[in-house]
Amino acid sequence: MDIYLPIANLSVNALVIVFFGFGVGMLSGMFGVGGGFLITPLLIVYGIPPTVAAASASSQVTGASVSGVFAHLRRKGVDLKMGMVLVSGGVLGSLVGGWLFALLQASGQIDTTIGILYVLLLGSIGGLMLTESLRSIRAHRAGIHPRARRRRHHPLVAWLPLRWRFYGSGLYISPLAPLLLGFFTGILTVLLGVGGGFILIPAMLYLLGMGPTVVVGTSLFQTLFTTAAATMMHATTTQAVDIVLAVLLLLGSVTGAQIGARIAMKAPPEYLRLALAIIVLLVAVRIFLGLAWHPDEIYSVELA
Repeated sequence: MDIYLPIANLSVNALVIVFFGFGVGMLSGMFGVGGGFLITPLLIVYGIPPTVAAASASSQVTGASVSGVFAHLRRKGVDLKMGMVLVSGGVLGSLVGGWLFALLQASGQIDTTIGILYVLLLGSIGGLMLTESLRSIRAHRAGIHPRARRRRHHPLVAWLPLRWRFYGSGLYISPLAPLLLGFFTGILTVLLGVGGGFILIPAMLYLLGMGPTVVVGTSLFQTLFTTAAATMMHATTTQAVDIVLAVLLLLGSVTGAQIGARIAMKAPPEYLRLALAIIVLLVAVRIFLGLAWHPDEIYSVELA
């Protein structure tokens, strides 16, 4: 079932795109991440131009985040004050990211830049996740239960001036820390089409010292508004958002997220993290091969 993508200017199998959305949605439901860090490289591997893949993935992540935000708001799992600071930084980062995207696009280096950034990010994150999950599995088999980590923000965060009280998170820190974190995530959202949850959640836990009960909801709150701003930025400047592609991805991700949430309630978390780490590393290797490997003959003629 082929369908034409007007912005990408090519025909794709609609069922394959829906399946991609389904798979990433399932991972989103299992791990609580937006899934943009996987859907963009998968689209690139499938043959979608990196510019269109990154821009369209932002709109898909926006739609997928809406239901999650409302669910966490109902159970008071969102620190709105912290979220607004993160969103402010994310919107500013989106403006800078849009400028960088247009600059790289004009120079003809945007595709290569996106590929290199994905190899670096996915390779480092996948390696850390693989190491942590294997350590957890070995400890579980040996019957060792790790001590709960004491919640405390990083010394660099404590050094920053102008402290505010964030009652939802139980923190008394400078707003500059979440502002800078949101700014960095906003840049990545525009350049790579990611929601940023795979960076935000660890940073909020280990740098800001936020409690786990509000981390996921606050991250989704920031992701919703930042990806919406990134989508608008792409739509008005780069014109790279393919709405047909985004709708197909959303059709699959909505169903996949529900199934993934059910799997997450039954499967051991350390094995889920191990599976995600392997998937992330495989995608990183595939993108690296696409960047580094060149055929012996650029053109070939096949006689019928």
